[in-house]
Amino acid sequence: MKFQVNRDVFSEAVSFAVKLLPQRTTLPILSGILIEANADGLVLSSFDYEVSSQTEIQADVEEPGTVLVSGRLLAEIAGRLPNAPVRVATEESRISVTCGSATFTLLSMPVEEYPSIPEVGEQSGLVPADEFATAVAQVAVAASRDDVTPVITGVQLEVRENHLSLVATDRYRVAVREIEWDGGSVSSDDAVAALVPARTLQEVGKTFGHSGNISVAITSRDDRELIAFSAEKKTVTSLLIKGNFPPVRRLFPDAVENYAVMNTAELIEATRRVALVLEREAALRYSFTADGLTLEAIGSEQAQASESIDAILTGDDTVVSLKPQFLLDGLGAVHSEFVRISFTKTENPNKPGPVLITSQTSRDQAGADTYRYLLQPNLLLR
Repeated sequence: MKFQVNRDVFSEAVSFAVKLLPQRTTLPILSGILIEANADGLVLSSFDYEVSSQTEIQADVEEPGTVLVSGRLLAEIAGRLPNAPVRVATEESRISVTCGSATFTLLSMPVEEYPSIPEVGEQSGLVPADEFATAVAQVAVAASRDDVTPVITGVQLEVRENHLSLVATDRYRVAVREIEWDGGSVSSDDAVAALVPARTLQEVGKTFGHSGNISVAITSRDDRELIAFSAEKKTVTSLLIKGNFPPVRRLFPDAVENYAVMNTAELIEATRRVALVLEREAALRYSFTADGLTLEAIGSEQAQASESIDAILTGDDTVVSLKPQFLLDGLGAVHSEFVRISFTKTENPNKPGPVLITSQTSRDQAGADTYRYLLQPNLLLR
């Protein structure tokens, strides 16, 4: 195999191909990147049986062929090459990478032992890339990081003909975002759900965020359920998480009459300041009255803090205790100048229900309800 390729194009392609590979793997061969050179250019692929990445780039191919080489090492080398065309050639079990006056010689890995890259099935639908990337960033933060319960470490995608919902939870909060969906092969009567690992989905959002539209394909082959995301000659596939996602949508209230509206940035800054004196895992006390909002932190004996900000309250005075980082995650995803915090009820009048965070266009006008974030008061976690 022998080819010449643009340095920046090659470096970006290798980086994309290895981005989702695990840092450590029990099978060394799965740390490799497969490079296929043909008359059309190069195809670079990686696969660890759970997630795969594949991209096509242009190159001047003198001798076609296929080679498998350590992915992360090649990515580090490609990212530091001088500004000149890159020449790659193979001879027996060695691969030479030459760029300007720099030359690297790498050992190849046995191609015949590498698993077959998953095939992408028929397209299920299209989503606008920028909206999808924003939605993933808003929702994935609520996914659990505890591998003990894999089913809540993912983001549930629920699709219909013209509608896509992203849902995530870690038991203490639930985030939901709705975006448009062009479901060419999904009829209006069908409902398709796919539980995708949150980490994989976050990388897809970052990588494809400026790609126009993302093609999504959900397929089932040989008892393996896969989802594929494709855009601009790049494809990422992922095994779906098996199991039943909890029915968290029913936790959202149909209507809430007790709520407060305040400036989002002011609430974020006040929360960050007052939380400085808190010990780890402690909660902040938020008191909503007709006079506004007061934040209180009772830290150690050496430090306490409080701050008041403007807030417009509708309904009864309410006091809730919330973990500051969980609240900040929701506030950071609202993307509006003002935010509405709604207070739900429970059967026990002494225990406040979850608070619902939604956007607010102005002090008086509610925003679109495409993003909703439900957060349990700390009292309910005990």
